[in-house]
Amino acid sequence: MSVGMLPLLLSLIFPACGKAGAQGVKPPGIVDFNHLVLPKSPNKALAAPVGFTPNPDLTTPRYKVPPDVLFAEIASVAAAEPRTYELDSYPAQFQAAWVVRTPVANFPDVVEAAVRPDGADGSALILYSHSIYGYSDFGVNQARVKSWLAAIEAKLIRITP
Repeated sequence: MSVGMLPLLLSLIFPACGKAGAQGVKPPGIVDFNHLVLPKSPNKALAAPVGFTPNPDLTTPRYKVPPDVLFAEIASVAAAEPRTYELDSYPAQFQAAWVVRTPVANFPDVVEAAVRPDGADGSALILYSHSIYGYSDFGVNQARVKSWLAAIEAKLIRITP
């Protein structure tokens, strides 16, 4: 992936804009979602199960598949998204993160996912998308989370009886 002139100019102020793929973005590592602190800015979206703290913007259902299956489907959805690059992956903990770049200015957003066992045959999903730069995102992160959740649901419908 080459970086155009606008991202290179923006990189004078926003360093990660001048980088390709996931370069220039700090990996989050294993995230303790039990103690997640959301920024006050509106440039983020959180999807999580009912009862999750902090209060999610969107509610995720109980998925009737094992955690490893749900985790693989999330990775598959991310791999199919344009301008999306793996940033971090911890399969043993069912956590991963991706960088999603805007088409023109190459601004990076980060999407973090965690899958948790939910009973003997189910899984719960936490999906958190947030901007690195700026205060407002014009609803981009929430739209992304909705899109990913719909894509995950569509994939799971095809593989579950």
